[in-house]
Amino acid sequence: MARYTDASCKLCRREQQKLFLKGDRCYSPKCALTTTTFGRKNTPGQHGRTMGKQSEYGMQLREKQKVKRIYGVLEKQFRSYFKMAERKPGQAGENLLIILESRLDNVVYRMGFASSRKEARQLVLHNHYTLNGKKVNIPSLLVKAGDKIEVTGKSMKSPKFKELQEANQDKVVPDFLSVDFNKMEGSVLTAPTRANIDIPIEERLIVELYSK
Repeated sequence: MARYTDASCKLCRREQQKLFLKGDRCYSPKCALTTTTFGRKNTPGQHGRTMGKQSEYGMQLREKQKVKRIYGVLEKQFRSYFKMAERKPGQAGENLLIILESRLDNVVYRMGFASSRKEARQLVLHNHYTLNGKKVNIPSLLVKAGDKIEVTGKSMKSPKFKELQEANQDKVVPDFLSVDFNKMEGSVLTAPTRANIDIPIEERLIVELYSK
């Protein structure tokens, strides 16, 4: 299965904004966008300092890349999601974001059962969660209203999940989700909406890019 294996902080530096790919590190002074280490505030690569004004196409491309990186999706799958979004009633851009928000790894992260989407993806792959009582290991699985997600009994005993349980007791989850941190279980109340997505995204740029 294809996946990005390079340094996550490079992606934030390339987009020049926090994508929150490394959990707690993104909120600490060690974040690559806030550290004073020489060159860290420039985009990575040999020509990171010489980037000029972006063209319209460049802006559209950067927005698409940013969303792909936030949700940990590669190009082929992202394009597939866009085609799915186009077939649904409503605005394609909003539909695309709602599909991405409905991924199992994203929902696990949003519930507070992982510290980042990248970690959620890894934990799902290693069978740490159940969906409606059955173990699942497919991060891209799209959940729907009424679905119930739980941390498995064996995983609950691990230091990792005990730490998450203690750290997220006061976590505010999106209103399309319901979570019981004492039991480390949660439910999808409704499908997510555009209002539930608090990341600054201009989805119209993605639609314009794919409409060329």
